[in-house]
Amino acid sequence: MRTIDNYNFKDKKALIRVDFNVPLDGNYHITDTTRIDATIPTIKKILDDGGSVILMSHLGRPKGGPEEKYSLRHVLAYLSDVLKVPVKFADDCIGQSAVEQAASLLPGEVLLLENLRFYKEEEKGNEDFAKKLADLGNVYVNDAFGTAHRAHASTAIIAKFFPVNKMFGYVMANEIINIDKCLKEGKRPFTAILGGAKVSTKIEIINHLMDKVDNLIIGGGMMFTFIKAMGGEVGASLVETDYVELAKNIVEGAKSMGVNLYLPPDAVLADAFSNEANRKVSSAYDIQIPWMGLDIGPISREKFQAAIEQSGTILWNGPMGVFEMNNFEEGTRAIAEALAKATEKGTFTLVGGGDSVAAINKYGLADKVSYVSTGGGAMLEYIEGKVLPGIQAILSE
Repeated sequence: MRTIDNYNFKDKKALIRVDFNVPLDGNYHITDTTRIDATIPTIKKILDDGGSVILMSHLGRPKGGPEEKYSLRHVLAYLSDVLKVPVKFADDCIGQSAVEQAASLLPGEVLLLENLRFYKEEEKGNEDFAKKLADLGNVYVNDAFGTAHRAHASTAIIAKFFPVNKMFGYVMANEIINIDKCLKEGKRPFTAILGGAKVSTKIEIINHLMDKVDNLIIGGGMMFTFIKAMGGEVGASLVETDYVELAKNIVEGAKSMGVNLYLPPDAVLADAFSNEANRKVSSAYDIQIPWMGLDIGPISREKFQAAIEQSGTILWNGPMGVFEMNNFEEGTRAIAEALAKATEKGTFTLVGGGDSVAAINKYGLADKVSYVSTGGGAMLEYIEGKVLPGIQAILSE
């Protein structure tokens, strides 16, 4: 793999595409620094080699030009602090200030460019815009796995201006290595745990995983579409009616391929979508209106934990219930704790997707699993077997 480990950056200006799309509060303070922290080893390797660094990223979804709330200026103080280097800032990513500051950058110095998405050319994959960015440095490093599935100017198009000097940073390399380890080299039994609200968003993953997994555990709101397909009564629970037939096919497909499909036998019900709602535990197959299932029940938790315990490799994507509400978080917490326990015993555990990452962080267990993917949509598309433009751009000659 073409990574920064195989390159000496002495006297080079490395143009790094990072993912600094971090959440900010009303006072523009960063509320979760995970994405910035993940890129620090890449930046430090280049600086330690005697190179300089030009960082480019997007932040949020600006509508049609610069907006104060989406300025990358807001991450400057934290970035300088964590790198222990005063980071310079260009108030435009391709304008005069960017060109001049990049040209005068000395070894050991860091320059952060303003939000790429202040230009609509970034998302359109405009070649002239990509060329202007490319002219700022002489080595290109892609370390933004979270945007690898987008064919944007800074993630895919720019690489053609660096036919030789292009490579993955540590974030990108680690994501690819760990997802591949899970999908292609994992110890058996291989268990995939899929949750979240909708079956529709997980169809391609299920299809791609079906011939790879030994166990498929289904939880979250999507479980009720499967339960409906099995003839169960789901009350006011979330169901995607258009996908009931497809869910039935998945159940039959699992059976014919020898995959153990685990559906929750019981659920924690509420009479309204609220943390304060009345609650009870019942069979997941016999729910009457106005009751709705908002979490998996205690029997389901035990059943899933037993499967996790016996697994050699585990992929977890999606919570088991509405874990943001404390009264409906037990299922998700149980999975997170079971994964931590399995990891301790030598199981390879990969957690990915926004809500699963939020859950593993909520329970303080991120460092107790093998790998936490911050890729979100990119990770899902990679698992679905799609070719990601940001990866392809580095690999192609």
